[in-house]
Amino acid sequence: MVTPFAGLLYEPSVAGSMESLTAPPYDQVSPLEERRYREASPFNVVHLDLGEGRRDGDPSERHARAGRLLGEWRRRGVLASTGAAAVYPYEMRFVHDGSGRRVRGVIAAVDLEPWGGSIVPHERTLLGPVEDRLELLRSVHANLSAIYAVFDGPSEELRRLLDEATRAPAARRVADEGGTVHSLWVAPELGREVTALFAHAPLLIADGHHRYAVALAFRDEMRASHGPGPWDQVMMLIVDGAAEDPPVLPFHRIVSRPLPPPARSRRVRDLQEVLAGLRDEEPVVGMAERSSGELTHRLIELDGPPPAVRALHAQLLPEVTEDRIRYVPDAVEAEASVRDTDGHVAYFLPASTVARIRSAISAGQRLPEKSTYFWPKPRTGMIIRPHDPTGTHSATGV
Repeated sequence: MVTPFAGLLYEPSVAGSMESLTAPPYDQVSPLEERRYREASPFNVVHLDLGEGRRDGDPSERHARAGRLLGEWRRRGVLASTGAAAVYPYEMRFVHDGSGRRVRGVIAAVDLEPWGGSIVPHERTLLGPVEDRLELLRSVHANLSAIYAVFDGPSEELRRLLDEATRAPAARRVADEGGTVHSLWVAPELGREVTALFAHAPLLIADGHHRYAVALAFRDEMRASHGPGPWDQVMMLIVDGAAEDPPVLPFHRIVSRPLPPPARSRRVRDLQEVLAGLRDEEPVVGMAERSSGELTHRLIELDGPPPAVRALHAQLLPEVTEDRIRYVPDAVEAEASVRDTDGHVAYFLPASTVARIRSAISAGQRLPEKSTYFWPKPRTGMIIRPHDPTGTHSATGV
């Protein structure tokens, strides 16, 4: 079930400008960027989302401090409740491939259920991030960022609801570092219609597999000791995958061990030619490797149906363990890692589409970790869903 909830919004008169308060999802924040966000404001959401204190400190204590900090912010009015339960229309405006684009959806609370029913994953998860995020959730008792999900669509009803809701001025708006403008509206009047609209709609997780796995584990813990409660749901941004057609960009792979040369490949001049030759529908991936001090580039033809990331792992990386792979969305960074630092080989992947991801999942496939980079992503800190019944400050401070 998809339902409204009472959320927490930053109060600019207390917290300051929204530009200094929000951040990307936790796994998109480098140590350098984390420092910049922390210095931007004592109320920036990274103080909660990445824990309060040094990354190399004790994780449990760092997250415990974040939990106490959230309670303090609520008491001081840095974060204020929306009061009534609501759904939250959300819009991202950006430039992609030289053209202005828009992706819209609605943020709501979604009932947790085991994978494979109405909630469909498309890639595997890693153990480390799940354990860390679970420790954080135990401390803050809140969904700090929205999981990003798509459904089949197109839905004329959702388009109508969003058109109506977004005619009014946004409750919160912020432009991120890449120029994407994120806007959020508070719409308690749309709660019933949104609940009815998504009563039977399967949701494909686009971004947030680890956060969903964490929410499931936390729900089970809390049910065992406290029974049903707000932990039975998780916050999601739900987007019409057909009508909105969100960009599905790749994560490139950097492998820190030498690998045998691929059978069907041809050498090309540089990274620009690699990127121009990538194909997802009939899989063609690229590579850069360092050999005898020279950086060489190749295009590789693979067998099998799309998306290309599945063919890459099955045919070229079946024996490579996760501790030997690093994932980056920036192709230039991947090439530089091979040229200048510790990478032996970089593999470059093409962009995909929601339809191709859906097709692979329908065929019973689970894609490798970090298979897709849905972009742009909803901004952490635009809305927070606390784990208390009323959305107002509880006696425990969480």
